[in-house]
Amino acid sequence: MAIAAAAVADYRPKVVANQKIKKIEASFSIELEKTKDILASLGEIKKNQFLIGFALETENEIENAKLKIQKKNLDLIVLNSLRDEGAGFGKATNKVTFIDKEFVVETMDLKSKEAVAEDIINIVIQKYHA
Repeated sequence: MAIAAAAVADYRPKVVANQKIKKIEASFSIELEKTKDILASLGEIKKNQFLIGFALETENEIENAKLKIQKKNLDLIVLNSLRDEGAGFGKATNKVTFIDKEFVVETMDLKSKEAVAEDIINIVIQKYHA
């Protein structure tokens, strides 16, 4: 079994400047283009791997996470919501929801991020051996 994690960008600049962009105009915009979806690519070629995705949603959390499971051929998704008090970026705690490929939903309590990491490892072991 291999575990890989990445926080890659969904978009990148369409044009990359060869040198510093000088301040000439009062406003400036950068055109973006979509990047390759690495997780979806892995889902397309998956054989016997156990593939997990992570989702940060701000609306329709459960429904959007279930769509990602289907679209990316995932076995499990770890859902983060910015709506939970005490969870999210810049906090020592987090609250996640696990959703498996059968759409079984398991919402965890607010806990330290270290304990959340242990929960992730434990559910991977449980689901992988099931």
